[in-house]
Amino acid sequence: MQEIFNHFFDFDLPGEVIMSLILIGVLIIFCFVIFILVKRADPLEKPKGLLALVEIGVDKVDGLVEDNMGKGFPNFGAYVCAIALFIFFSFIIGITGLPSPLGYLGVPLSLALCTFVMIHATSVKYTKWKYFKRYVDPIPVFLPVNLLGMWAPLLSLTLRLFGNAFAGWVLLSIVYWSLGSLSNLIFANLPAGPGSIFIAPLVTPVLHAYFDVFSGAIQTLVFMFLTMLFVAQEKPEEDKVEEQLALA
Repeated sequence: MQEIFNHFFDFDLPGEVIMSLILIGVLIIFCFVIFILVKRADPLEKPKGLLALVEIGVDKVDGLVEDNMGKGFPNFGAYVCAIALFIFFSFIIGITGLPSPLGYLGVPLSLALCTFVMIHATSVKYTKWKYFKRYVDPIPVFLPVNLLGMWAPLLSLTLRLFGNAFAGWVLLSIVYWSLGSLSNLIFANLPAGPGSIFIAPLVTPVLHAYFDVFSGAIQTLVFMFLTMLFVAQEKPEEDKVEEQLALA
C-alpha cells in the first residue's frame, strides 16, 4: 500500500507529511459541511443525524475544558476539538496501510509546538512582565535549570505521540513480514502474492484494533488532557480563587 501511495503522489515530501496535508484538507471540508448544515438547520427543531452527533461531541469537549480549566478559556474547546480529530484519525489511517502522519517526527512536534506556544502565551496574558520572573525563581542561579525545564512539555507531548505511532508501525511491519514468510513457507505451491497474505488477515485485524484504534483513542485523550492541564496551570491562583468566588 505504501508503494502504491508513493507512486501516485510522487512529491519530494515524506508520505507522512502528504497524508497530514490530505487529512487537514478533509477535516476542513468536514467543518465547512457542518457549517452549512448549522446555517440551514431550524433552531426550533432538535438536531438530527450528523449535526446531532457533532453537537454532542462539541458539548462534551466544552464540558471537559470547563471542568479541567475553569471559566477563563471560553474558546479553547475549538482547539482541543481540532487536535483531537487530527490525532485520532492520524492513528486510524494506519488501518488502511497508508503512512500515519504521526510516524514522521515533524508532525507530532508541530502539534506539541502549538500547545507549547499556547502555554507561554497564556502565562504572558495573565502575568504580563512577571512572566520572566519564572526563570529566576527561587534565585537567579536557577536560570539554566529553569530554561531547560521550559522545554519539558514540548518534549513530553512530542515523544509520546511519535513513540506510540512509530512503535505500532514497527511491530505491525514485523508481524506482516513474519506472517508473509510463514505463509509462503506453508503454501509454497501457491503464487508468491496470494501465499504471502494468506495468514496475515487472520491475525492483524486484532493488532490494528489495538495499535490504531484503542491506542489512538488513548493517546488522543492523553494529549487533550495534558494540553488542558499545561495551559490551565499558567493561570495565576488568585484569578482561579476569584473565579470560584464568582461562581459561588
